[in-house]
Amino acid sequence: MSGYGRFAQVYDRLTDNVEYDKIAVAVNGYVERFGGRKGILLDLACGTGSLCERFAAMGYDVIGVDGSEEMLNAALDKKYESGLPIQYLCQDMTELDMYGTVDVTVCTLDSINHLSDSEAVRKTFERVSLFAYPDGMFIFDVNTIYKHREVLAGNTFVYDLDDLFCVWQNEYRQEDNSVDIYLDFFERNEQGSYERFQESFTEKAYPLHEIKELLKQTGFEILGEFDGYSNTPPGEKTQRVVYVARKCR
Repeated sequence: MSGYGRFAQVYDRLTDNVEYDKIAVAVNGYVERFGGRKGILLDLACGTGSLCERFAAMGYDVIGVDGSEEMLNAALDKKYESGLPIQYLCQDMTELDMYGTVDVTVCTLDSINHLSDSEAVRKTFERVSLFAYPDGMFIFDVNTIYKHREVLAGNTFVYDLDDLFCVWQNEYRQEDNSVDIYLDFFERNEQGSYERFQESFTEKAYPLHEIKELLKQTGFEILGEFDGYSNTPPGEKTQRVVYVARKCR
């Protein structure tokens, strides 16, 4: 993800329903359950830093990486307000470049689905593996083909906030299980009139066996697979699969 301009300014308001606390607690639980180290944590595609703030408050040494300067500016505003020692870097996921090794890498909220093809996924996994401490953990989620085909598909969703109206339209492509997402925003200005701006991007759902194979190829073993941020195994109607993996020595 890169750019996003004005979208970054309204992102937190549109994702107010995201259970960041639940995700952070679940991730920390996986780290403890599978014997990970509570040291340096990399939040890959960190967006506006909402999870970074929570992980830092839990005692992790947090590095947030995102490809959008606008998103990172919003994250820095939160950092200045909280005073938490979070480091932010503007980098593409496929070209991740750290200064040292990382104990835990997380990549949440279907950020992997934003990658354009399997090669981009492989490159991202390779970079994560390269900078992972021996036995370092990689915890990430992906939207499933079921969600793209049955939930998003050609559906339209509407967000109606006090001074912001958003229409979210989807176009599903069966040949590669991708969804083109179009967002139309109408934001009320100080004069009381509404200004319109637009954002669009594509998410691609990958077969789960392909995700597993790419993890294996890039030096990871899978420790667990879950239906969302829970301890329940995924099923046929799972919309988001969470993978907990560990770098092999």
